[in-house]
Amino acid sequence: MRHVKNLIVGCGFSGAVLARKLAEDSQEDVLVIDAKDHIAGNCYDYFDENGICVHKYGTHIFHTQNKEVWDFVSRFTEWNPYMHQVKGVIDGMEVPIPFNLNSIETVFPGFIAEKLEKKLVERFGYGVKVPILDLRRSKDDDLVFLAEYVYNKVFLGYTLKQWGLTPDELDPAVTGRVPVFISRDNRYFQDKYQGIPEEGYTKLVEKMLCNPRIEVLLSCKFSEIREQVSYDRLFYCGPIDEYFDYCFGQLPYRSLRFDFFSYDLDFYQDNSVVNYPENYDFTRIGEYKYFMKKKPLMKTVISKEYPQAFAEGVNERYYPVIREENLQLYKRYADLAAQQKNLYFLGRLGDYKYYDMDKAAARALDLWHSVS
Repeated sequence: MRHVKNLIVGCGFSGAVLARKLAEDSQEDVLVIDAKDHIAGNCYDYFDENGICVHKYGTHIFHTQNKEVWDFVSRFTEWNPYMHQVKGVIDGMEVPIPFNLNSIETVFPGFIAEKLEKKLVERFGYGVKVPILDLRRSKDDDLVFLAEYVYNKVFLGYTLKQWGLTPDELDPAVTGRVPVFISRDNRYFQDKYQGIPEEGYTKLVEKMLCNPRIEVLLSCKFSEIREQVSYDRLFYCGPIDEYFDYCFGQLPYRSLRFDFFSYDLDFYQDNSVVNYPENYDFTRIGEYKYFMKKKPLMKTVISKEYPQAFAEGVNERYYPVIREENLQLYKRYADLAAQQKNLYFLGRLGDYKYYDMDKAAARALDLWHSVS
């Protein structure tokens, strides 16, 4: 039987960051395995025959307020400065998402927009994100009207497609986070650091893993080597319920299907991401050419994103379904994990929590600090 100091299951962002810290700073050998046939997990991308960098698992934008994370990741890439904007098709019009003052002026007649804008600024101030839950509770009929409009036009239809549930069937915090942004800032994120890796996420992760103490095995399931490799510590980025053979039952997830299309056009749409909360079965269309500095002429690639129920062996786990009973089920697994020695779970599947890439990196850095 082979013995390794550290075994990391999962070669996505979480596993790669942790592997680099263990190898470089702790000076320890690391074996990283992944069931996929490629590194970088769901942020994997590739350059097609026209030189367009396509994100296989949907659009990924790196953004963070965390300077430690930004500085660490920036060691492995140059950045294409990119401020992400999202538009949503509402009543046939493209409006900024999150819903903001520019959105209000697009969808409402001028006299209504002016009144709503004045009330929002007087009540909450400028540059503030107000959850629609707060607006719905307002005693002002106009603000309640705005909240109901955003709820029904922006949030309700998208939620039904994305989760297969009504907002009331999800954790209340999900509804509460949907904001109206009292601003003319059309950016989707307001983080200080935002960008797209110039050579793509796959190359970024490849450089992160480039260390003589790190070995990577792909197309390798943990179950296949479980009896062949011993280790001092196991860091598991896979599904926590799967590790424990679903002894308490399966944790629910939503999945996605991506349909890709290539066109002999300069651009297919006028924004990198356009959401469709009211129309069609897909939730959004992403166009990857927008993320690049060098844009080939008369060639573009888009993906249409179709949410699906997760089915093991059929599709991928993407989003934990945040409901109280699911969180309680996860807690049972987390309590069981806490009883194990030298076993650590991380990542969105290990922690049963959706992470943006910067949060996944921060979690891996914090875990390294705690075990080093």
